[in-house]
Amino acid sequence: MAHKHYILPSAGSRCHVMGILNVTPDSFSDGGRHAAAGAALEHAKAMIAEGADIIDIGAESTRPGAVAVDATAEWARLEPVLEPVIALGVPVSIDTYKAAIARRACALGAALINDVWGLQKDPAMADVVAEAGVPVVMMHNRLEADASIDILSDINRFFERSMELAERAGIPRARQVLDPGFGFGKTVDQNYLVLNRLESLAKHGLPILAGASRKRMIGAVLDVPTEERLFGSLAVHLLAAERGAVIVRVHDVRPHVEALTIQAAMRREAGAGEPVRTGH
Repeated sequence: MAHKHYILPSAGSRCHVMGILNVTPDSFSDGGRHAAAGAALEHAKAMIAEGADIIDIGAESTRPGAVAVDATAEWARLEPVLEPVIALGVPVSIDTYKAAIARRACALGAALINDVWGLQKDPAMADVVAEAGVPVVMMHNRLEADASIDILSDINRFFERSMELAERAGIPRARQVLDPGFGFGKTVDQNYLVLNRLESLAKHGLPILAGASRKRMIGAVLDVPTEERLFGSLAVHLLAAERGAVIVRVHDVRPHVEALTIQAAMRREAGAGEPVRTGH
């Protein structure tokens, strides 16, 4: 099956919304809710109806403390939902750091690989992405947070390594996306430092994805449980879009599409954007 190509947002257009579809029993926010194939498909349809530009399917939880699963178990969760969701006609991203999963998913039509270890966990991942001809999100990650480090320097070193691996494998820069990894191996203060300095990552010359939906960096400030973090998520993602993010990865699609469409209308009025449309 030929994949539905994912075209990155052009300068001045609305920031794209990547809808999260977790087919895991233990994800931090919605673990188990969409693990059954039928429930996953219905949720994907709902997010597409709300204007999602891309659906990101994850079959292994990456929350802090999650138990790792092998490729066989990950594929067993992913396979029943992958083709039905791809058939809905919106580009599908696969949230995995395993080359074997990426290879099989791309063969079935996945349009993007979202690697939470930035091509650095599985030595075969960069080659698989290059062969598939799809874009890749290279996210910054750490095994644990360290309040004493310069987190921006750490992110920049990590990104340089990821971009080197991508270049060596033959992944064109036009298919590379950087994600600073909000909530991954960072203290709450470091997350906000990264958000505040997000524009500094533009020096790498690649699109930026921001994914802070419902994360602890929001709960820690607002003192609200996971399911009540929509408004905080909207605030963080709008600030990220103001600072250069062109994709946001979210649980709540419609509120983000509408807020980002308003933001794009402001840019258009200022003469910096293109005609604004909701949805696709």
